[in-house]
Amino acid sequence: MTAEGTASVALSERERSLCGGINPWLAPLAMLLTQDIALKWFFSGGIRVLGQENLPRRGPVLLAPTHRSRWDALMLPHAAGRRITGRDCRFMVTSDEMSGLQGWFLHRLGCFPVNPRKPAAASLRFAVELLQGGQQLVMFPEGRIIQNDPQMRLMPGLARLTALAEGQGVAVTVVPVGIAYGHAKPRLGDRSALCFGEPLRLQGDDRASIAALTQSLSGGLQAAEAVARRAVGRPLQRP
Repeated sequence: MTAEGTASVALSERERSLCGGINPWLAPLAMLLTQDIALKWFFSGGIRVLGQENLPRRGPVLLAPTHRSRWDALMLPHAAGRRITGRDCRFMVTSDEMSGLQGWFLHRLGCFPVNPRKPAAASLRFAVELLQGGQQLVMFPEGRIIQNDPQMRLMPGLARLTALAEGQGVAVTVVPVGIAYGHAKPRLGDRSALCFGEPLRLQGDDRASIAALTQSLSGGLQAAEAVARRAVGRPLQRP
């Protein structure tokens, strides 16, 4: 067996240990229900996607969105999913989200669990392997839904994952993504918008470089969210 074939088998085994992969019949059905029905019905005020020139169509991509609502998980595939880029969004989600009926679906739609406070080695290795395979990974750097306008505080995990991947020779493009709705808690008939910010790269492999990436990402997220908020008529207010 070739090295590439061995890596593929290893990835498949690790994927099975963490999630069910992307189910070939459930994924298209979920896309129909979420993209063509739920999003268009709930956000009848319009859905705008901005900054599309900043979204790479190939190569390893780490999408880093703001987290304002559960609708975010549907907005990202709408703006960057297989209909747009030809590839799926693979979500890292907290372990708590992967339980019950919701967990059953998430396990079969390409999501996999991670403990944001103490990520397991298997989850990190799988994330790196997805990036090695040229896929696009979604990780919410704020770690939770925040619906007011506080000073942005990012968890360091995303930058550390980027450094881990870069250490394996994977050139990761990090794209900040700002998501906004007409109200802090989205309402039926609201407008929504998503803005891809300017791509970022890790410069160096030391702690200072990792901290610098987190700082640059914070600025990129604020800028992208400000654009999205203006698009829905709710300008961003920060102290």
